[in-house]
Amino acid sequence: MRSYQPDLTPPWKKSAPAPEVPAEPDLVVEEAVTGFCGAVIRCEKTAEGPTVTLEDRFGKHRVFPMAQRGFLLEGRVVTLVRPSAGGPVRPSRTASGSVAVPGARARVARAGRIYVEGRHDAELVERVWGDDLRIEGVVVEYLEGVDDLPAIVREFGPGPDARLGVLVDHLVPGSKESRIAAQVTDAHVLVVGHPYIDVWEAVKPSSVGIPGWPVVPRGQDWKTGVCRALGWPENTGAAWQHILSRVGSYKDLEPQLLGRVEELIDFVTLPA
Repeated sequence: MRSYQPDLTPPWKKSAPAPEVPAEPDLVVEEAVTGFCGAVIRCEKTAEGPTVTLEDRFGKHRVFPMAQRGFLLEGRVVTLVRPSAGGPVRPSRTASGSVAVPGARARVARAGRIYVEGRHDAELVERVWGDDLRIEGVVVEYLEGVDDLPAIVREFGPGPDARLGVLVDHLVPGSKESRIAAQVTDAHVLVVGHPYIDVWEAVKPSSVGIPGWPVVPRGQDWKTGVCRALGWPENTGAAWQHILSRVGSYKDLEPQLLGRVEELIDFVTLPA
């Protein structure tokens, strides 16, 4: 009696086995079918088989079966497996949610720049995107307001190899900031903004431990009014350091700021 192999698929038609990768917390992968990209939050054992929960950069969670060849890691097909108990956990992404590059050296600074309105804005961008900016060679500089933005742009002298990105506070229709931004029409300059009066508001209240950012009446200094309403000492510098200390990653920021900063980084770094 002849003996047959149970699998009659020709060898050349068989898929090459995908490497198995432990689904460690914070590992960033892409689900192969849906394209959903996120960081590993947890693995669970269910009646249907093991599953992995991913969280994207906007905080959305999705659960996927840990199927063979079911994920992409840096563009490579992999099979996620449950991590061994007690195994080492290594951070695999930066504070901005990007894939971390251990040991990478900072790139020589580009001619292009990103300008932000104030020192607090610059410190917040550095806190979350600092690793990414150093790898890309992007320098962030802060302005004391944007009243003279058209003149500042002319002085910078933007061009194809020296793009300028500008982040503006309170860029909403009808605001003074929107009228100033509309005066900048250079193709090598991108002006974007968030809707908040000050970048403090771009930090999620839950991260700071408050129910919400208070409404400050017109005519009052906004930061001082916030300190009064929250019962904090009226020292805005100390208040900001407290707020900044509660920001550990992109998860602590509002999406309206996240998207705008990512847009500026892409504008300054991607080819024309």
